[in-house]
Amino acid sequence: MRRIRSIAAVLAAGVVVGGLAQPADAGEGSVAVQLVSITDFHGYLRPPSVADGGTIAGPDGQVQTVGGAAYLATHLQEIRKPNSIFFTDGDNFSGWPFEVDVHADEPTVEVLNALGVEFSSVGNHELDVSKSFLVDHMEQGKCFGQVGVDSCFKDSTGKRFRGADFEFQSANIVDARGRTIVAPYTIRWVKDHGKSYPVGFIGMTVPDTPVGSTSYQPELKALDPVKAADAAAAELMRRGVKAIVLNLHDGGTDASATYDNCVNPSGPAIELAKTVSPAIDAIVTGHWHAAFNCSLPDPAGNPRPVVEAANHGRLINEINLQLDRRTGEVLRSATTSTNHAVTRDVPADPKIQKIVDYWAAAGDRRYAEPVATVTADFTRTPNAAGESTFADLAADVHLWTARQDGRADLGIVAAQPAVGSTALRGDLLVASSNKPGDAPGRVLLGESWDAYGYGNPVLTVSLTGAQLDAVLEQQWQPQANGTVKFAPLAVSGNVQYAYDASRSVGDRVAAADVKINGAALDPAKTYRVAALAYTVIGADGYPAFKVATNPVRNNTDHETFADYLRAHRTLTPAPLTRVTAIG
Repeated sequence: MRRIRSIAAVLAAGVVVGGLAQPADAGEGSVAVQLVSITDFHGYLRPPSVADGGTIAGPDGQVQTVGGAAYLATHLQEIRKPNSIFFTDGDNFSGWPFEVDVHADEPTVEVLNALGVEFSSVGNHELDVSKSFLVDHMEQGKCFGQVGVDSCFKDSTGKRFRGADFEFQSANIVDARGRTIVAPYTIRWVKDHGKSYPVGFIGMTVPDTPVGSTSYQPELKALDPVKAADAAAAELMRRGVKAIVLNLHDGGTDASATYDNCVNPSGPAIELAKTVSPAIDAIVTGHWHAAFNCSLPDPAGNPRPVVEAANHGRLINEINLQLDRRTGEVLRSATTSTNHAVTRDVPADPKIQKIVDYWAAAGDRRYAEPVATVTADFTRTPNAAGESTFADLAADVHLWTARQDGRADLGIVAAQPAVGSTALRGDLLVASSNKPGDAPGRVLLGESWDAYGYGNPVLTVSLTGAQLDAVLEQQWQPQANGTVKFAPLAVSGNVQYAYDASRSVGDRVAAADVKINGAALDPAKTYRVAALAYTVIGADGYPAFKVATNPVRNNTDHETFADYLRAHRTLTPAPLTRVTAIG
């Protein structure tokens, strides 16, 4: 397939709220084209639980049980028609199910290949590892690390991973030289009465991807999505493409309680739809995990669909276009759109179910792999100073990770974040979990995955001593009700500090009372600090971190924690002496 490399990008729209599942009759002078898409699959091969969105409110308000790749396959077979183009809107992999994550997202690619996906926009999570992981591994099937351990596992047919049968597009994510990292758009051809008609699809990625917590990639940057979309649309038109779709991995929401409606829509994708080129005939969105089916006017006042099909394989969006047989342009008045629920009241496709079952069993085997032994419990239970054995261990892991490939002076982790999520999700206990392969003191790979991490990279960044002191001061945050919230930070074993809680907020940690490798904190000196990207961008509620400079991306949390455990084999909790409360 042709690959086009430019920095152009486009946004497409075309949908009618609650549109018909079949295309409107536009007469003998039109060509029917069906667009079928899913978004934010996130590797949910197995049906998601209720907690993970395994239900959705139907058109009548009744809850429907949805999701699961084998059911998705059955519904796709029922929906698809001639001249059908099946694609995804991004965030296909880098998902949260263990069996997918621990196998380098290869199970998801096998399923999407089997489903017949033709192309995908680049979502933020497609860049959770690196540009090379996306382009070289996921697209081209190149191996990394140890084959069968780190990548290139055998799939359900016994063959080694070969990469995706589909391509990725993004018109707005570029490298340091301003080049798009993948093709900005793709052109598909549909046939009617012996004549071929082009349909262009512009890939677009949520613009904060290079600085997002999981997708943090300092060497990449994002172009303005409207300008990129308009440029790509113009380029496609110069190439004779009159039907254009924007495959936008950014989204919005609406006030409707059901999945196939449009009530007061809002969000970045909705704002973009108001201004992006009228040459774009339909806009397919994602990222927000929302469900809406809107028809919104373009800048010229003509309606076009702006849709989002939830996440985790719960919905399928179908857009039916009619092309003018003479010009190839989209007849907007004949466009229809529908969001279909992937219900589980249909037979599971046996071919896809076989793949799902294979990877579920492989995940169980990987879960039971021993990685280390603990001689005593590592818990998140804090002492009076806010210090805990498991948070201290995580801070040590951060420092160790950063020192694998560069210099680092200390590690930090949010033991109890001021806001947002926590990477410390469980304890490492001596007592056996009674799971297959477990024994007293043994830590299984799956247990390490469950205990620490949420798919975030460890970053190494520069902070001056004064800036680092400001970060430590933000462990105490005044609340609206007059109280002060304590959100302790854990530090690596080469750091000790004291705080005086009797002093005013903002003046509780003296630089002289912070020791790094035995030396007092120097306010003017620059230190290299290892912390999760979520913390560095301020999402944990420590905004003083956001002034950090010179970021370097290291390994991701799940993987580096397992590597640390394997490297150290036997772990004993360190004494809780890194933080001292005085006064």
